[in-house]
Amino acid sequence: MHFSIIQTEEDWARLKPEWDALLERSVTKVPFLLWDYQFAWWQKRGGAEWPADSQLAIITAREDSQLTGIAPFFIAEKEGEPPALRFIGQVEVSDYLDFIVPPDSLQPFLTGLLTYLTAEPSLSALPLRLDNFIDTSLSLPALQAAAAQTGRTYAASVLMPSPYIPTAPDWDSYLATLDKKQRHEIRRKIRNAAAQRNASWYIMEHSEHCQQEMDDFLTMMRNEPDKDTFLKPAMVEFMQAAAEAACKNNILHLAFLTMDGEKAGAFLSFINDKKLLVYNSAWNPRFSQFSPGWVLLSFLIQWAIEHHFSEVDMMRGDEDYKYRFGGVDRHVMSVVLSKPR
Repeated sequence: MHFSIIQTEEDWARLKPEWDALLERSVTKVPFLLWDYQFAWWQKRGGAEWPADSQLAIITAREDSQLTGIAPFFIAEKEGEPPALRFIGQVEVSDYLDFIVPPDSLQPFLTGLLTYLTAEPSLSALPLRLDNFIDTSLSLPALQAAAAQTGRTYAASVLMPSPYIPTAPDWDSYLATLDKKQRHEIRRKIRNAAAQRNASWYIMEHSEHCQQEMDDFLTMMRNEPDKDTFLKPAMVEFMQAAAEAACKNNILHLAFLTMDGEKAGAFLSFINDKKLLVYNSAWNPRFSQFSPGWVLLSFLIQWAIEHHFSEVDMMRGDEDYKYRFGGVDRHVMSVVLSKPR
């Protein structure tokens, strides 16, 4: 493999067709690794999570001129975070990240990557601090083996749980997996919303409506004080850009629950290989007594079952409601590789 580094947005832009084609065959195929999403994240530095003077350091590998692997890196530091090579997208707003490489090329790519980094003067003194691996990623054992071969120490730790809800052949079969009290609560809340309010829901289907619907979603998010604080101007710009990127790639799933014609709850999700990845939520406190979040999540799970999805991935965070709906834990991992000895 021949390794090289990309350090400008112009060179990165030229890689887009090959990037997304390689992602289709990669060990981890998630929306947060799409070129459009990664580029949007970089331009906004994840909603100002990282400083503007961070540097691109995307490492690519080729065999006979064919793109074989990508390490989507950047170099950054901030208070409490010393200079290191990091994944474009980490930490806060991109639930899952990884290398972009097919399984059969994974081990030679990672060993070659670490060898290349050791030999590259501008990179050799930097550790790797890589966040947001799914705990089932093939990259984790392969990276540990590559570290041992190239004189680096490897340390992995759990960042946080990331529960998913397995689907079932039908709605009743799914409900049967929950405890009796939870089944009763879901059915009661759905009946209550239907009986006392003209409740319905829809999924945004036309890309020309994306910006307006996202504006409504972000306005609803501000009803929660912690999310209002989170939505600083740079983060709003990033969220809009991320939604536009998902819309462009036909993977955006933006759903609204309405009551008496007014938006009462919403979920922003991504579609990924017959999995629904639930990214964020919002609600209107005027309808809090009708539990709009619970009602809409119930409808989303029914939709996923009807469309033969394998799971509803609730992604990072251990909020209680995820487990009440049958969430099963996965974990998001962080890996630190020392500078080479």
